[in-house]
Amino acid sequence: MKGLVMEGGAMRGMFTAGVIDVFLENGIEFDGAIGVSAGATFGCNFKSRQKGRALRYNKKYMGDKRYCSFSSLIKTGDIFNADFCYNVLPNELDLYDYEAFKNNPMKFYVVATDCISGEPVYYELKDCRGKEMDLMRASASMPLCSNVVEADGRILLDGGMADSIPLRAFEKMGYDRNVVILTQPRNYVKKPNKMFFLMKLFLRKYKGLLAAMKNRHVMYNEETKYVFDRADKGEVIVLAPEKSLGIGRLEKDPDELERCYNEGRKCAEARLDEIKEFLK
Repeated sequence: MKGLVMEGGAMRGMFTAGVIDVFLENGIEFDGAIGVSAGATFGCNFKSRQKGRALRYNKKYMGDKRYCSFSSLIKTGDIFNADFCYNVLPNELDLYDYEAFKNNPMKFYVVATDCISGEPVYYELKDCRGKEMDLMRASASMPLCSNVVEADGRILLDGGMADSIPLRAFEKMGYDRNVVILTQPRNYVKKPNKMFFLMKLFLRKYKGLLAAMKNRHVMYNEETKYVFDRADKGEVIVLAPEKSLGIGRLEKDPDELERCYNEGRKCAEARLDEIKEFLK
């Protein structure tokens, strides 16, 4: 089965948005897709076939305090305001096509981290409504910047804490021809989190999450090695920036967001023939 794996990275996800829009324009399809954090929240537009939507609403609203702001963090506990991002935006301001999502036969999964066990959990979203939207939100809820999300009888946060690049998980589900979109270049090496001391202070009751966070750089670097080892053998295709995208996780400059989006487009366009041949 043909699979699409999308890493997170907050606003570095504009690179992913550029890649998937090129896929939409060129009729590239998959049997399933899996997204982590921004890879889920931006990648869901691939299943609903809404080309340009992720770029459009982020350029328009990223500088809006209702969308992402420290005032929202102080008032609500979420730097990305949950009601605005997961209710007002998709239901009023830039309508999400739930019916197209539901009717597209491609399966779509998101990854979250169980705060108690510290293990990744994988959820298939079938209509992206109600409780499923809570699971989407959980996948993108960054520690220290978000409230925990209670869903599916679990306490959940950002999936990238436990499984940043879920290629192995997707392979275990039966997806054997995978395209992986990364938002960091091949030579990127993740280092220990400098904010871990704050996590130990504010998230101390979630021992599993803390263990995952302490080990995250080791997990991430091992996963990137696995992905590129598979790519070097011709067993997967990896699309990644040639160099650091040079933006912060909370980048608000519309021009910078579009630049990163265009980097994703260029990367995908340059390898279209290779991707089409691989997915035959």
